Parts: sequence; structure tokens; C-alpha cells
Amino acid sequence: MALLQCFFGRPSQKLLNFTSQNSPILYRYIKERFFSMTRNDLYKNTQVVSASWYLHVGLKGITSSCNTKRKNALLFNQQNQCHLTTKSTLPQVPLFLHAERNKERPAIIDREGRLNYGDILHHSMNLAVDILKLYSATDSMKLNGERIALLSEPNAAYVVGMYASWICNSISVPLHTSHPASEWEYFLSDSQCSLILVTHTLLDKISPVAEKLGIPVKVISREVIGEPYEKNRWFQPDHASNPKKVRKQYESRKQRWFDSPAEQVMQKPALIVYTSGTTGRPKGVVLTHGNLSSMVNGMHTSWGWSTQDVILCVLPLHHVHGLVNVVLTSLASGAVCVMEPKFDAPSVWNLLTAPVVKNLDRNINLFMAVPTVYIKLMEHFKENVEAKEDVMSATFIKRSLSQNIRLMVCGSAAMPGSASTKWQEISGHHLLERYGMSEIGMALSNPLHGKRVPGSVGTPLPDVEVQIVKPNVYSPLGYDVIAQGDSRRTVVTKGCEGEQGELLVKGPSVFKEYWNKPEETLKTFTKDGWFKTGDTAKYEDGAYFIVGRTSVDVIKNGGYKISALGVEQHLLEHPDIVECAVVGLPDITWGQRVAVIIVLKSGTSMELPDLRSWALERMPPYQIPTVLKIIESIPRNAMGKVNKKELVRDFFPEALEK
Repeated sequence: MALLQCFFGRPSQKLLNFTSQNSPILYRYIKERFFSMTRNDLYKNTQVVSASWYLHVGLKGITSSCNTKRKNALLFNQQNQCHLTTKSTLPQVPLFLHAERNKERPAIIDREGRLNYGDILHHSMNLAVDILKLYSATDSMKLNGERIALLSEPNAAYVVGMYASWICNSISVPLHTSHPASEWEYFLSDSQCSLILVTHTLLDKISPVAEKLGIPVKVISREVIGEPYEKNRWFQPDHASNPKKVRKQYESRKQRWFDSPAEQVMQKPALIVYTSGTTGRPKGVVLTHGNLSSMVNGMHTSWGWSTQDVILCVLPLHHVHGLVNVVLTSLASGAVCVMEPKFDAPSVWNLLTAPVVKNLDRNINLFMAVPTVYIKLMEHFKENVEAKEDVMSATFIKRSLSQNIRLMVCGSAAMPGSASTKWQEISGHHLLERYGMSEIGMALSNPLHGKRVPGSVGTPLPDVEVQIVKPNVYSPLGYDVIAQGDSRRTVVTKGCEGEQGELLVKGPSVFKEYWNKPEETLKTFTKDGWFKTGDTAKYEDGAYFIVGRTSVDVIKNGGYKISALGVEQHLLEHPDIVECAVVGLPDITWGQRVAVIIVLKSGTSMELPDLRSWALERMPPYQIPTVLKIIESIPRNAMGKVNKKELVRDFFPEALEK
């Protein structure tokens, strides 16, 4: 039994069904041991026996080939083969509850000061009670999945607003501060929000929209959140007659909806994030508490998060990258999140190279951003260090980043190879590239330690399965598998080596549904339950590569399938090109022509013959653009992504008329 207690886990419903049919005694034990457990039990018994282990023992006997070290659990694949996977040490609970384990630790540092995890819980509980009063629900202390919008600058008020919404059992709908009123109106109407949480500074902007839609507004203040208090509201009973006798212990507080069995709690919707709109009108992606927990656990394990980490956040928080990867993962891990109101290159350079962070005795050691951020940092470096031949500053920057920062991650869009190489020269860091999207969180990643294949997105994270498939109308499932893999290995179908196809994903992090769009939800899954990412991928050299969007970034020209991203990477090697976007234009002869939109360096010019002459030495002739458009800047959304359908519509309207 001592050996068995080295394993941590919780049985899935599938395993429970299997044991009920094959081993009634084992079924009763698992049912009593696990499904009667509340969150209290999970925290008090952090070493419990994995149901997968019991299943293995009950049906197969102990297999000597399986490692029995702690933090590993036995799992079964579809062929009932036993293999190992590293398990995260984070309990499977709603993310805000991780703060209870770290209440004395620093949690957030913003321009207004510092808050510990206990402070976050206290102020979140205060706001939650105020929200419940608005709904006349203080007796039950919970709502029924009402949608509550959140509009706040990236600071502690944002986290308190989201945590308070979750404490009330509502669904948080984050809005972006820079979106126009028409976008806010669409998101609020589509998600059917019944309340808007907004900071003072944004109240005037959102008020006309709120009045038009008839949605009440609740103002949250960062200044109030920073005020001192005597008793932590989170750890007190609601009607404590003698506060001095109230124990500030987790066990003493009143039971809430989130103290129910984990199986019920984790299925509840927590968040609606809207897609970038690169494939049409933004859709509301519904993520459950279980989805968010799985996303965080995958990154916590794979990227080595700990309570000693300090991460800098300069990303917007209405998408998964900034919200989940940076803020929620750091807070679930007991780390410190330094929140800046917006990206500013000089400020970021100062923070990344500072020996300690203000209000903290540690330096920043984690940074995650989109390619645009890294490129702007390099532009600032070039103008202020390289142009002045400041060797001393360049040496200081490289030494500081190499010694103090343990990991730098890039994602949300493809990083040009030349830019990645340049960043490594400046910082000493080989950027870790990964792949994810709103519907699935992070699915693939290059390794924290070990070889990172240039241009690839690595391999699947723990508990994530992927497939690369190609259409086949004669197949019962409608497709044939090119390659299939998980965090342990990938198997390529014989004869399909090097082939491209659509990337499919399956796992506990995959979203629940598109809000109020059942038909759209159904279309995005295969018959056997795989999520269709819409991205074209290939597997080679032991890693996965994203070729581009299936319908947008794969250009079909004269029988060739051309990766728009690959063409862009080549063109960005040109010394005069700052940015570019490659699109396919309809052509009666070739199917599609390769067109490029380019932003040039100041003071330079370019004609199509010049570009083609330069490209002939670097690219196959069929990949070289035949159409050139030069503009001042390429439109991007808040996450740095380019909507190529809009580019074609705005810059090549004549192509759509043909």
C-alpha cells in the first residue's frame, strides 16, 4: 500500500464504466474512494491511489516494467498498453482556489503596488458578495452560470474581478480595452451578459454601450483593492458573531458550490473567450473549470513552473495567451505575476534586465510574448544600442538575460527564423515556440530542456493527443491518418512520411462548445470527437510543424501546395523588408497566384522585378510572388495576428470580383 500511495490521480468516467462491467468489487472501491471525495479531501490527501493503477492491478496484475516513482501514473492507451506520463502536482480544482495554499506569498505586482494571494482572496470575496447582492442571491451564495463581462486594465483589479465572478458560479467574459464600442456591443449581446464589471478609467467608454443594451454596471477600483483590512473575508463565516474567535483556516469557512465533488465542479463553465476572427465573425469559446485546469497543468508540468518564478505580463488579457498562459498559470503555481498596463519597449527592457523587481526581492525570470513584441524589442535595441555601437550595454543585456531569465516563450503567430536568430544573439535565449488556440489552450510545445527544432512547435503536451489527417470520402470517419501522437511518441502511417494534413486535437483541455452555436460546434469536431484546428501541419525530424491555416495559408498554384508562412519567412530575410503577408489570389490558369503585401524600411523602395530577382536565388520559382503591394503597416489584431481574408478584401478587391 505504501508503494501504491506514491501515485496521484482521479479516475475518469470511462474507467469507472469499465470497472463496473468487469470488476464489481474494484468498481465499488473506486466509487467510494474517489467520487465521494470533496475538494477538502483532495487537499488533505495529496497522495492517493490512481484509478488507472487499481484497474491495472485488478485486471492485469502489477507489471514490473512500469516505473513506480512518485509523480508518475499508469495510463492505458486504446490497445491497453501500459506506459508512463508525468503528472502535475497541482490539484484539479477551480484555479482561484490555488491561492489558499499560498496566501502569504506575493501574487501580483502592478503599477499600484503589491498584493499577496490572501489579499486577492479577501478582495475577491468582498466583490463576490456585492455581486450576489445585485442578484439577490446572498442566501444561496451562488449564481446559475450568468455571464459577467470584465473590462479592466491589466492589473490586480482584473484578477479580482475574474475570481469574484467564479466565486459566484458565474461565467466571466473578458473584454479588451482597445476594442471599439461596436465590438463590445457584439460580445455583450452574443454572450447575453447580465452585468459588466469595469474600472473607473473605462467607465465612460463602456457606459453608452451598457445603457443601449440595458446591462447594469458595477465599478471596481484598484485603489480600494489596495486598502488595508483587519480580517480576511475569505476565511470568515458569513455571520461570524465574534470575529476574534474565527479561525483563519481553510477548514473553518462555509462550504460553497466549489466544495462539491470535483467531477461536478470541474464541468461547470468558467470563461467565454472570443476567437480572433481570422476565419469569420468571432465565436464565444466556452471553457470549463476543468478545461482551464488542464491547460494550466500541462504548462505547469512541461515548463517547470514553481513558486520561485516571476513572470512579466505585457499581453492583452482577453485571449488565452496572456490570460491563461501568463496570468492564470503563474497564479495557480504560486508564482509572482508582474503586470504592466501595456507593452512599452523601453520599460520592458528595464524590467527584464533589472536585478530586482520593485516591491519584490527577486528578478523576473520568465517572459512570454508574441513575435511582434520581440521584433519591437529588437528594433529598440538596434536604435539605442547597435546604432550607437554601445558594446558595454549589449554585453550587459545579454549577460543579464542569460543569467536571470530561465525561459522565454513565443507564440500566437509564427516567428520568422531570422528574427529568432537575432533574438538569440541579443539575449542568449533560444525562444521556446509552442502551438495553441482559444479552443484547446496549449497543445504542442518545444521542450524546456533539450533540442528545440527551429521553426517547429515541438510535440504534444501531457494529456494531449494529436493527429494529422487527410480527407477520404470513402473512410467511415471521412479521413485517413497521416500521423498520430501524444507526449510520449508519434507514429507515422507507412507511406505517409512527410505528408501534410489538417491537425486534429483531443484531450481534457479541449473546449466545451461555442456559445449558443450548436451547429458551429458540431462542424468543428470529427465524427469520433477530434477537434479540427483548421491548421495544416506536418511531422518530421521528431517534431510537428505548422504549415499554415488550411484554407488561408496554403496556396494552391499550378498543382503545388505552397505554405504562405514559408514564403513569408524567406521574404523576411530581405534586408529592406520589415513586415510581409503572403496571400493567394484567384487565378483562372494557376488556381491561385502568390501575392505579397510588404512594409519596407524607411527610405527604401522596391519593384516587383527587383523582388523576384532577389528571391530566385532563395526560393523555388513557383513560390515567388507575382503580385506586390507596398503599404505603411500591416493591420493586426490585439494578439498580433493578421486576418488574411480582410487583407485580400481591402488591398485586392479586384481579385474578389473575378
